[in-house]
Amino acid sequence: MKTDLSNPQNTLEIIRRHGFTFQKKYGQNFLIDSHVLDKIIAAANITPDDMVLEIGPGIGTMTQRLAERARQVAAVEIDGSLIPILEETLADYENIHVFHEDILKMDIQKLAVEYNGGRPLKVVANLPYYITTPIIMGLFESGAPVENITVMVQKEVADRMQVGPGSKDYGALSLAVQYYAQPYLAANVPPNCFIPRPGVGSAVICLTRHPSPPVKTRDRDLMFRLIRASFNQRRKTLQNGLYNSPELGFTKEEIAAAIETLGLPAAVRGETLTLEEFAKLSDLLAV
Repeated sequence: MKTDLSNPQNTLEIIRRHGFTFQKKYGQNFLIDSHVLDKIIAAANITPDDMVLEIGPGIGTMTQRLAERARQVAAVEIDGSLIPILEETLADYENIHVFHEDILKMDIQKLAVEYNGGRPLKVVANLPYYITTPIIMGLFESGAPVENITVMVQKEVADRMQVGPGSKDYGALSLAVQYYAQPYLAANVPPNCFIPRPGVGSAVICLTRHPSPPVKTRDRDLMFRLIRASFNQRRKTLQNGLYNSPELGFTKEEIAAAIETLGLPAAVRGETLTLEEFAKLSDLLAV
């Protein structure tokens, strides 16, 4: 008989029986709300043909639900003390492979080839807040076949991913995510939906990968260096931010000329530029 892991009492019983202790270094917070679990499944649009990559399965609460809807689930867990628990809670499922690995070091391309014929995966994760950005950007930048990424993240991080120019939350993360994917905020999640309770609110955000980037640029790496430089010193003008960046080597005259060619005022700040304007700026400076 399968145990309902979204029931807090069952979760606590499993944790107690296995003598599990939460590791602060892994940022572990187990989801215990069935309604939120359903919202994640719905946002990820899981179908019986899909293979799902789950990052950080914990004790297997979400993993069970994914396995009941998807063809195949690869659950990647870095904490070795959770592997025996997963072996117990997932014993009744034949379509789950548990990997005791660090997702940042895993070859996702190889995983997709071996288990999904090279077809795109759908990613679902309840991510440790301190490592959210490296994991998401690593998945996008690696070129691995990923159709969408549905993740539980800190509420303020979710806000930064989806906002546009002019907002106080708009920044390098907003532009990087929106270059690769279309963000959609699926749910806000209060702290009482987790064991233990985090000190901040959370949100579920779905990032659906663009078939091709929404902007074209001759030098993508330069564009992202410009973006980072423009937000590293938010109070400075775009011109001064780019000129002072150790990542860039342009003269003030070159930067001023590019900004003028874009039709922007000399005192413009980076947080007012759209992704398209950053792409055009990088093309002007790449000449």
